[in-house]
Amino acid sequence: MLVVISPAKRLDWAERDVDVTQPDFQDDAVRLAKSARNLTLGKLKALMDLSDDLARLNRDRFKAFAEAPDANVTRPAALAFAGDTYQGLEAASLDADELAWAQDHLRILSGLYGVLRPLDAIQPYRLEMGSRLKTRRGASLYDYWRDDLSKALNAQAEAIGSDVLVNCASQEYFGAVAPGALRLRVITPAFMEDKNDGKGPKIVSFFAKKARGAMARYIVQNRLRDAESLNSFDTGGYQYQPDLSAPEKPVFVRPYPA
Repeated sequence: MLVVISPAKRLDWAERDVDVTQPDFQDDAVRLAKSARNLTLGKLKALMDLSDDLARLNRDRFKAFAEAPDANVTRPAALAFAGDTYQGLEAASLDADELAWAQDHLRILSGLYGVLRPLDAIQPYRLEMGSRLKTRRGASLYDYWRDDLSKALNAQAEAIGSDVLVNCASQEYFGAVAPGALRLRVITPAFMEDKNDGKGPKIVSFFAKKARGAMARYIVQNRLRDAESLNSFDTGGYQYQPDLSAPEKPVFVRPYPA
């Protein structure tokens, strides 16, 4: 199966001793970086609702973005992102064989790079998929990527002989995947916390993001291939709840962490 996750705003730029690969949409990333670098500081700040300091940081990143970057300014994607999902994924602790399997079966959706493999070399950036960055293709990144993401995921799933995609990405990012062009069965797991207060289990964003990363890790470490095998996921105390689940939306619940 193929599993997709979202990128993160926060980065970990520690040096990594792994061989990196070239992103499939490197040329598109260069075009988008050029569009972003032409924005004034004020427009860049408004585009992503940034503070002055973050706006300046990302303006400088876009200005420095290179078509063929030196190795010392790039990092492998799954090891460079450092948000909640990546706390669950813990990519740095995967062994070489697990990373190699992830390279074929795990994809990161990106506003700048489109679709990334775990070891694809990225330059530092921040560009959320929901950004209304105007390009020759339209008024937003959703317009820019159109069917490209679906076609890429179709091709990558075909390459590994799978027709199942596990969506562990946020709606902001998976919303950029055109459903009409996607030829895969999509499974979207949900993760809930139960406070035992009589109100029933609820999704808590921080915990859900981390759990989505943990699910991606579980798939990688166990080399999962069929949708039913997802139901055995129990990382962090989550348990599959058949009464709350649907075929395309398995639900996992745990007691609210103390």
